[in-house]
Amino acid sequence: MTKKKAFPLRINEQVLAAMQRWADDDLRSVNAQIEYVLRDALVKSGRVKLVQKVVTEIEEKDGDSENH
Repeated sequence: MTKKKAFPLRINEQVLAAMQRWADDDLRSVNAQIEYVLRDALVKSGRVKLVQKVVTEIEEKDGDSENH
């Protein structure tokens, strides 16, 4: 597990409000949303590589398809 470091951030009020709305839409905290946006920008700009992408697939249990 990676260690996280606290970092004070000065941010424009309107930008913070927009990030809060976006975080609410994505069911994340503002902190997690900012980290997500920064990480995405770093990957898209080629400054870091996406090492692993976790995908969760949900499969039906045996017999569940008969109940739906």
